[in-house]
Amino acid sequence: MENIIGIDLGGTKIAGGRIENESIVKELSADTKASDGGEVTLNILKNIIGDLINKDTKAIGVGVPSVVDREKGIVYNVQNIKNWDEVYLKSILENEFKLPVKIDNDANCFAYGEKVFGKGKEFANFVGITLGTGVGGGIIQNNRLLLDSNCGSGEFGEIPYLDSILEEYCGSRFFTRTVGDSGYEIALKAREGDKESLKVYDEYGKHMAVLVKIILLVIDPEAIVFGGSISKSYDLFKDSMYKHLSDFPYPNSIEKIKILTSELNNSGILGAGALCV
Repeated sequence: MENIIGIDLGGTKIAGGRIENESIVKELSADTKASDGGEVTLNILKNIIGDLINKDTKAIGVGVPSVVDREKGIVYNVQNIKNWDEVYLKSILENEFKLPVKIDNDANCFAYGEKVFGKGKEFANFVGITLGTGVGGGIIQNNRLLLDSNCGSGEFGEIPYLDSILEEYCGSRFFTRTVGDSGYEIALKAREGDKESLKVYDEYGKHMAVLVKIILLVIDPEAIVFGGSISKSYDLFKDSMYKHLSDFPYPNSIEKIKILTSELNNSGILGAGALCV
């Protein structure tokens, strides 16, 4: 991959990098200014891209936290950015920078980044799951992103579950709602042996088992790769998760599935850049 710009556009931060020979050689980030949204956020995005581009840049890839018309490059209903209900992002950026632009959902970018740069290299069929504020998924089939209609497949976090949706139990709000603290802070206490914090992660593992069951029943991949901030605490919920997978109706599937955690830094940037490959 030679001289491609990758942009990870999040609800709180826009991170971008220039990628050369599979490495990020220059990286920038800025507040998204999501509450201002509209042209404000768009101008921040343009400024970051403008500061990353040089004369040898070949293309720009952008991951966004929403559904996308891939062909036309239209971004719809970005829930965390004000007034980003229908943004013709591809044409805006191509007119501004005179370079080809590829746009996709951010979880899809994570999965494809794992396929090109990370642990997904060895699998033709796998699911990448981001565990953070939200729970998003990207599906790789036959070594390519699943070409669905609206970038909406893999949104497992939106599946109805208990009194809400799965995201409320597998994302970061599970921790703040349960004990009023972040998953990171609870993990620190758990690693020091705090019994209540260990119980919280034990409970979290039970909900994660439901997520894994759904993925196996719907997609039946070779592997699942977890990324995002909560994946760094995988050791704290892994045993509980597997315990609650013991009643899965197809035990052979549990034996065969490989559940891994990402080791990529800046997977969102790399995944967005990978769209241009």
